[in-house]
Amino acid sequence: MLENFSGATRVHVIVGDPIAQVKSPFGVTQAFESHGRDAICVPAHVAPADLTDWWAGTKRARNIDGLIVTVPHKFACTAFCDTLSERAKFLGTVNTVRRNAKGQWHGDMFDGLGYVRAMEKNGCVLKNKRALLVGAGGAGSAIAHSLVLAGVSELAIHDPDDQRRQSLIDRLNSLKLGKVSQGSPDPTGFDVAINATPIGMKEADPTPIDTTKIHSDIFVGCVITAPAITPLIAAARAKGCKTVTGAEMFAQVRELMVNFLLEI
Repeated sequence: MLENFSGATRVHVIVGDPIAQVKSPFGVTQAFESHGRDAICVPAHVAPADLTDWWAGTKRARNIDGLIVTVPHKFACTAFCDTLSERAKFLGTVNTVRRNAKGQWHGDMFDGLGYVRAMEKNGCVLKNKRALLVGAGGAGSAIAHSLVLAGVSELAIHDPDDQRRQSLIDRLNSLKLGKVSQGSPDPTGFDVAINATPIGMKEADPTPIDTTKIHSDIFVGCVITAPAITPLIAAARAKGCKTVTGAEMFAQVRELMVNFLLEI
């Protein structure tokens, strides 16, 4: 993959806290190579308190062309962008930023679009369905937006941060595309239930959605990539549910991010 790695190689950075769990560096670098580009993706472990200072120095490196953003920086990194897509502007969050020919930074958010594509690929039909989403953070906000655009009749959002949850609900309801309201971890009555939080990354974590209320007709999703099969997904599959994992989501998001970074 890195046979031609040299000082001419273009650099893209994925930033997060923590960062060891991400699969992006290999997958994105591989994608760059498949497009015939001399470019790599490297990880950066940056705490929230250090993010602004880190970016002030990082963006001065003239061989850095792009930034991939993961937890917990997706909201904060919007402030680093000179311009935003309409989607990122609506959500106030980004997961991908590229430098244009004038040296300005343009941001977009692909988590939601990629997640919906992964769901549909795994047999989930969203039109007129009732969906429960746990998590209103960067990824959760984007997924909520894409679920509404995909035509769900109702979306219930659960998040312990009342202000963040209600702000997202109000913005989505302004689109007048379906009913959006406050939810809970109880998936009773829903056709789709998705975890968009980090809960499930640690072995001692509780399940973010009440698995005792899950039945085989519910489509269950989780954004976590490590472990590959979270306890939520394992419990759902044991009950005969169709599912989508974080890795399956990332495969779709990666394609969108790479096309954006390379302006394909």
